[in-house]
Amino acid sequence: MADRAAILSAFLTLLAEKGWRGFALRDVAAAADASLADVYVAFPSRMALIEAFLADIDRQVLAGVAPSLDPDETVRDRLFDAMMRRYDALQPHKAAVASLSEGLLRDPLAALSLSRALGRSMAAVLEAAGVSADGAHGALRQRALAAIHLAVMRVWLKDDSADQSKTMAALDHRLKRAEHWARSLDRFSLSARRRRTTAADSGDAPEAGASEAATP
Repeated sequence: MADRAAILSAFLTLLAEKGWRGFALRDVAAAADASLADVYVAFPSRMALIEAFLADIDRQVLAGVAPSLDPDETVRDRLFDAMMRRYDALQPHKAAVASLSEGLLRDPLAALSLSRALGRSMAAVLEAAGVSADGAHGALRQRALAAIHLAVMRVWLKDDSADQSKTMAALDHRLKRAEHWARSLDRFSLSARRRRTTAADSGDAPEAGASEAATP
């Protein structure tokens, strides 16, 4: 049976060199010195290879999570740390990621399929930051973080600084904006709940009076 790591490594090398549509599973098998049957059993499509690669990145992100949350850190701090661990893990594969990003612009079906894997990755980041990724609110958080990630990745792909300072600045800016909007939404939701409560309370009184007046 072919080595899983060797197959993924061969795939990422071909992706960087030939682009998203420039090779087939047969080429991956040849580059990994494996049989096509073995590659197909482990990864039946290029999308399966991408999903496996992202899962490996997710594991690296989660491996850096402390056993307990630091009470002195804000959610934004923890999200920043988790996202930067992600970019650090992706750094050795930047050429492959750049090639994939370019290829997906011309392959909307593949981009749609990959969006589900990206959602799982963003869920991993949220969990690493101590934020729930479950339920309807969790799904919204995943989508919001995915939008931030895609925007910052455009900066990361062009970031040639040794310390990824441009990426850090872009991520910090986006997270601060997201934090501002989240606080504004929380205030709006609280205000709306208060208005509904007040309206309900004021609406009950006339009904009670009418009921009493109709009682013999």
